Amino acid sequence: MKIDEFRKILLSAIDKEVESYTFYTAASQRVNDKDLKTVFKELADEETMHRKTLQAYLTGNKTELKFDPVKDYHISDTFENPPLTTEMKPLEGLKLAIKKEEEAKQMYEKFAAASLDIEQKKVFENLANMESGHKARLEGFYNNTAFAEAW
Repeated sequence: MKIDEFRKILLSAIDKEVESYTFYTAASQRVNDKDLKTVFKELADEETMHRKTLQAYLTGNKTELKFDPVKDYHISDTFENPPLTTEMKPLEGLKLAIKKEEEAKQMYEKFAAASLDIEQKKVFENLANMESGHKARLEGFYNNTAFAEAW
């Protein structure tokens, strides 16, 4: 992969992280449930960290990240991507957040697969794994919220 192509990919990924940060910040301000509010705020902070990581890699300050693999329960496969509206209910916001994490994970997996450089590949694999962690966390919250009667 040529350096210009890699830079474009990184810039696109940075834009996606900023978009996710904006979404989570807005969602945290809209929800009343304090646990969900906390989750959205924490995810916004993590998206900021992702952006900074990508920017550091873009400027040549490479960082190596190490994370444990995260189990994917594929809960998001069972529902459609809801439209973002100002009247969105918290559960719909949670579904949208799960879908956004899934999309980010898939994007980073594609970047990793296309990477020829081992270090570059590791960065994208680790970013995909972080997004998987976000998705798993949100899916756990979804299970506890959507199926509260089971508890």
